[in-house]
Amino acid sequence: MPWCNKTRVDYKRETSRYPSDLTDREWDLISPFLPAAKTGGRPRKTNLRCVADAILYMASSGCQWRMLPRDFPPASTVQHYFYAWVRSGLWETINFLLVQVDGKRCFGPTF
Repeated sequence: MPWCNKTRVDYKRETSRYPSDLTDREWDLISPFLPAAKTGGRPRKTNLRCVADAILYMASSGCQWRMLPRDFPPASTVQHYFYAWVRSGLWETINFLLVQVDGKRCFGPTF
């Protein structure tokens, strides 16, 4: 696709950190589908938006788990959530929703 003034605007992503980060609109769309914290035990400390951003960063950059930048949750945490979401079918739902809202984003494997 050739870049022109229109396509540059269409594909521009204004985010605070990485171009792959979720926009507020995308986050509002997928957050209701994410699992609630389990009752009992320790409260969840992991920010699921950061986990989703880390997964999208990996999918768009092609980096390895151990190469995730330090401003994301630990790679083992991100990996745990990713595989759980893939097994439950949630990742396919997230991918579908992001494609519907944006029309351009398609990240990660859909199993």
